[in-house]
Parts: sequence; structure tokens; C-alpha cells
Amino acid sequence: MNTITVAAAVILNSQHQLLLVRKHNTQVFMQVGGKLEVNEAPEHAMQREILEEIGCESDIIQYLGRFETATANEPDHRLVSYVYVVELKQSPQIAAEIAELKWIDLDDQSGLLAPLTTEVVIPWCLRHLSLA
Repeated sequence: MNTITVAAAVILNSQHQLLLVRKHNTQVFMQVGGKLEVNEAPEHAMQREILEEIGCESDIIQYLGRFETATANEPDHRLVSYVYVVELKQSPQIAAEIAELKWIDLDDQSGLLAPLTTEVVIPWCLRHLSLA
């Protein structure tokens, strides 16, 4: 099985909503982030992707860890994600390959969320915010 390695951002607003994006020609919403370039540290990749995808500078608040899940859009691949809690310095705007962005409530049941979001990020947010 092939592996895709990414860095991903957990971005929450003051209403405890989670920012997700959907790339062009896909249906699934996921964390802002993307693949690491050769010899690129995950935290640098994540901040580069945030700037490219939603046009924001960012500060890393916390490193959550390395997680393995199914991919959202690539069959027969496994996703390895380095996940960080991030604070944005500007309001997010659609850029690069992003077709749509939205803030979701943590009890969203739309069914169009990436495995990393449903298996790792939302449960962490609920625990961290004591909403579980």
C-alpha cells in the first residue's frame, strides 16, 4: 500500500467551529494542509500550505502528533499526518487548488468529511474543548 505524508492544521474559531477545505474535483472536506516537499519539516510544510491554500500567515499553537488514517481521495493509499493546532493571522480566503472552505460545527454529520477529520481531529477538539 502506498503512503502519502502530509502536514495538517486544526483551525478553530471563537465559536469552536473547525475550518475545513474542499479541493477542486473532490467532494470531501478536510483539514488545510498538504504533502511535504523533499527534506521539508512538517511544520514548515503546514505553514506553507496554509499560505498557499487560504492566504494566511499562521502561528503554531500545539503539535498534536503523527497519525495514520485512510486517505480521503486516493484509493489504495494510507495517510500519515503530522497534525498541528494553528492560529490564523488573517481571515481565510479560497486560493490555489481550493474550491470551497467552510467552518463546521463539531457535531457535523454531513458524511463528506475526511477520515483524519472524523477519526482524529473532531474527537481531539471535543476532548480539548470539554464538549464530549
